[in-house]
Amino acid sequence: MNPVFLFSLIALIAIGIFVVVQVAAARRRSTLAAWARLRGFEFTPFHDGDFPYRHSCFECFSKGHNRYADNVARGRIGQHTLCTFDYHYTTGSGKDQNTHRFSGVVVTTNLPLKPLWIRHETIFDRVAGLVGLQRIEFESAEFNREFHVTSPDRRWAFDVLPQSTMEFLLDSPKFLVEFQLCQIMAYRENLFGPADFDAAIEVIEGILRRLPASLVQELQGADR
Repeated sequence: MNPVFLFSLIALIAIGIFVVVQVAAARRRSTLAAWARLRGFEFTPFHDGDFPYRHSCFECFSKGHNRYADNVARGRIGQHTLCTFDYHYTTGSGKDQNTHRFSGVVVTTNLPLKPLWIRHETIFDRVAGLVGLQRIEFESAEFNREFHVTSPDRRWAFDVLPQSTMEFLLDSPKFLVEFQLCQIMAYRENLFGPADFDAAIEVIEGILRRLPASLVQELQGADR
């Protein structure tokens, strides 16, 4: 095959892929901007390189390099502020470089929260349990089968997850939920559509609404 023709063909394929990616990105920005407007949120499509540093309490924002958020929407739910985002980072280099993208929601409260991780149970978690790696077990066998919960403070986990909250999470879409400082994040290892952002917001709101009144009063007292 003529080398010039081969080079031209490869260049045309590369340009075609670039155009398809750019069109898809523009369509996503437009869809999320329209969703944000309906919600009354402020939408910023541009790369935000400071995002991972502002939310550095969450370990997932310290992975890799070339880290930034885009398609960020900011607003309020009740007395809390929130931001929704797409996140980008890369691992490796050269031929071994991989790009990672995921979406999530961070809600900022006025409460001094403690670290807590709630995620869907996986086969790897079950194997880890067999060799004695600890997770927090609750009275609900169904909840224990579906969720993997960890925290350095067991009492805190039980306070945050009364029976009503466990039932709510069992009936809700599954997300990775993490508490750090005064923030709660719900995310998955993939990009969200508008319905996924709505569901993640509802999960965080649902957890906050079900915090026992005595716990909220205790946290508010500690914050003073």
